[in-house]
Amino acid sequence: MRTPAPDSRPVALTIAGSDSGGGAGIQADLATMTAHGVFGTSAITAVTAQHTRGVERSFALPTEEVAAQIDAVTGDFAVGAAKTGMLATTELVELVAEKAATFEFPLVVDPVMVATTGDRLLEPDAERAYEDLLSEATLATPNTDEAEVLTDIAVTDEETAREAGEAIREHGVDAVLVKGGHVPGETVTDLLVTEAGTTSFEHPRVNTGATHGSGCTLAAAIAARLATGDDLKTAVGGATDFLARAVRYAYDVGEGDGAVNHAVDLRNQAAREPTAEAVQSVVDRLVDADVAALVPEVGMNVVGATPYAESVDETAAVEGRVTRTLSGIQPNRGVRFGASSHVSRFLLSAREFSPDLRFAVNCRFGPDIEAALEELDWSVVEYDRSDEPADVAAREGETIGWGAQQAFGDSDSEMSQEPPAAVIDRGAVGKEAMVKLVATEPTTLTERVMALDVTLER
Repeated sequence: MRTPAPDSRPVALTIAGSDSGGGAGIQADLATMTAHGVFGTSAITAVTAQHTRGVERSFALPTEEVAAQIDAVTGDFAVGAAKTGMLATTELVELVAEKAATFEFPLVVDPVMVATTGDRLLEPDAERAYEDLLSEATLATPNTDEAEVLTDIAVTDEETAREAGEAIREHGVDAVLVKGGHVPGETVTDLLVTEAGTTSFEHPRVNTGATHGSGCTLAAAIAARLATGDDLKTAVGGATDFLARAVRYAYDVGEGDGAVNHAVDLRNQAAREPTAEAVQSVVDRLVDADVAALVPEVGMNVVGATPYAESVDETAAVEGRVTRTLSGIQPNRGVRFGASSHVSRFLLSAREFSPDLRFAVNCRFGPDIEAALEELDWSVVEYDRSDEPADVAAREGETIGWGAQQAFGDSDSEMSQEPPAAVIDRGAVGKEAMVKLVATEPTTLTERVMALDVTLER
């Protein structure tokens, strides 16, 4: 008989409807809480028959059944935070408001009032009942349509978002996060309005329709972070970052647009060690083959990005690069995350256009390399730093992003094509010319480096 080793976790509660499609509602909330290391509990308010294309049917549970679920959870678990989602009827909104008055933990209210189509989901009495619920809440997370229902203020920019947030706070809620996903623009701005002032959280807009469950996921992420002890601003900042990544790397499921990826952070974290091992395997092969003819003056680096990498800290590389020695090429130190700046930033910039790219290496460039590339007949693109706009060149680190855009392009038609195998940077004054090889798999990257080396020696 083995000795038990219990795992103690913070607990969060979701009071919301069930989504049979799994992308939103209770299912999204529990998946998100798990992704944040929190034990999720639930009180189901309604059962829906829905999928990625819409809602087929909805059935609200009797208030006594919902009350029993809330009492069962709060009577047994040390709940650290809770969130609400679809409450469906006036009676259910009133019930949850009554229960919330007894909560001794933070409550995040996601006022599900308006469908993605713009249709109102609640009768007017239920909308008015939300005012009592908001008075018991720590945070409300309305989108712009819901903010307008609650305030009659049309949210079109940050100033009107602030006005709407302050108006909603008059109902008694401590803080309001006015979500900006429905406001057109290249950037999504979510505005947190509190007694102390406002804080904006900005993220580049992702060109996707796979946002089903985004509101549920954001509120659940905030509640989970509050349950772990984060203060409100930290919780909101972390949750909006989490959602931005979950939307970009959405699940491609169903016949509709798909659903946000609630497990994106978990899977990215789990991929760190395999990614570092993959980079090490490439380095080992290149050292064994002694590809010294490809090593540039500044040194070579091999970089691998986790599947959902968004920052240099999520890329593994050789610390100190790979350099030429009298006995062949050698890495200066081991592989670690965040060890590369230049090649990592190039790979991350390339992933903006070809997200499946995960590995890259920088090689020497010259007439002999160019001839070898032509002989290999690979897909090769290049950019010329002399074409770089002055305002881009003046900003530190911007050249790499600009170069990736020139090389990979950003039109839908170009993004649908296979990415190039090599990208030529012809350099500039004080900047060594390079060719960067890229690949979706470490074995492919290794094969390309070896093929270039062999062709160069002919």
